[in-house]
Amino acid sequence: MLSVLQERLERRLSPSTLKVYVAAIAAHHHAVDGRSLGKHNLIVRFLRGARRLNPPRPPLVASWDLSVVLAGLQRGPFEPLEPAYSYVVLRPQPGYMTKVPTTPFRDQVLNLQALTRETDPALALLCPIRALRIYVDHTQSFRSSEQLFVCYGGQQKEKSVSKQRLAHWIVGAIVLTYQS
Repeated sequence: MLSVLQERLERRLSPSTLKVYVAAIAAHHHAVDGRSLGKHNLIVRFLRGARRLNPPRPPLVASWDLSVVLAGLQRGPFEPLEPAYSYVVLRPQPGYMTKVPTTPFRDQVLNLQALTRETDPALALLCPIRALRIYVDHTQSFRSSEQLFVCYGGQQKEKSVSKQRLAHWIVGAIVLTYQS
C-alpha cells in the first residue's frame, strides 16, 4: 500500500487524492492489526508527510468585486448591444433527466421577460435576456445542437459547449470587465 502511495506521490498527485486512494483500497481490503487500513499508523504518517511536502495551494482564482463586474458590463465592449428584445423562452432539452425525476420543473418551459429602460435604465443594461437573444441569433446560422450554448469557432464550431468552456467564457468576461 505504501509503495502504491509513494508512486502516486512521485507523480505529483495531491494529498487529498492520495486519501481517496487509501479509502478506495481500504474499502476492498480487510483490517490490518484490527484497524482499518486508512487508520493504520504508517498510512497516517505517510499522508501527513505528503501534506508537508505538497501543502494545499491558495485558490488560483483571484477574488473579484461584483460591483466592478456589473459596472463593466454596462460599458464597452459589452455595450451597446444590438436590438432590444422583450422576452426569451427556454425549454428543457428533449430527453433531459433531472437528478430528482419527480420534480415538477422537469418539463417546465420558462418565459422570461426582459427588464426595460422604462423600469430602470441601469438595470436594463444588465438584463441577460438581450444578450441571450442576440447570442442565439448570432449562432443560429451554424447551430446544430439543441444545447443553448454552442461553440462559435475552431474545430468545435456548432458543437455543445462544455462546462469547462462555459466557465472559461465567464472568467474571460470578468477579466474583460476589469480591463474596461
